[in-house]
Amino acid sequence: MTIKTNPIHAALAAGRVQVGTWINLTRNPAILPLLKSAGLDYARVDMEHSSPSIETVADMAVLSRALDFPLVVRPPEGNREWITRLLDVGVWGLHVPQVDTPEIAHQVAQAARYAPVGARGHAGMGPGTDFDAELSAADRLTHLNQQVHVTIMLETAEAFNQLDDILSVEGIDAATLGPSDLSIDLGIYGTPRQADVLNEYRQRLIAAARSHGKHVAMLVDTVAEAQHWIDNGVQLIAYSSDVAVLRSGYASAIRQLHSPRSVSA
Repeated sequence: MTIKTNPIHAALAAGRVQVGTWINLTRNPAILPLLKSAGLDYARVDMEHSSPSIETVADMAVLSRALDFPLVVRPPEGNREWITRLLDVGVWGLHVPQVDTPEIAHQVAQAARYAPVGARGHAGMGPGTDFDAELSAADRLTHLNQQVHVTIMLETAEAFNQLDDILSVEGIDAATLGPSDLSIDLGIYGTPRQADVLNEYRQRLIAAARSHGKHVAMLVDTVAEAQHWIDNGVQLIAYSSDVAVLRSGYASAIRQLHSPRSVSA
């Protein structure tokens, strides 16, 4: 069996915007072919604030590779244990929370790739290698290093104080901000200033990422919001989530079905 290639890297290199969504609720792997059929480019599973187990993610990862539909996962923590397990079960992309310092970014990058560029532990043949037995050992590790995609989340004022040092870390592919946690840390959560201040931080992130040759990922709730950030150079868009899309879709229909019908005179 030929070892797989992560479609995200080729798409970004070609300048194609990648639009995915968060999976916060659904645990059935069949959600992946559904999302792909809708035209999305990837799915992002949340393990930090949601319930999926490593077994659920492993089932999704195998299917995502068969579909060539990248699975990105946010682990509960960006440590060696979680990074190793997720990559070994076949996850292509990591979305790592709470990266507040260059040291943390370096630890994440090291855990995600094999030597000589990192210090990832070697597990041998498995879902993360597509059970490949064709490549030489050295070529296999080189190939796997090239397929991992690492996005880090900047969620505190401290992270933005060290923005350039964090983004200069080799092995980090993209960065984003955590809007809620950053707002809480800045003391603006729930205030009239929140949206404007966050947009200032987003612009700072975009400018810094561009100077360091990194991509930016952005969470959006509307198509207009997505288009705004795409126009500003963002190539990784996470449009809403399974929870939000399901709720808004049903709520819209129910409001119409429960509203009195207009009666013509």
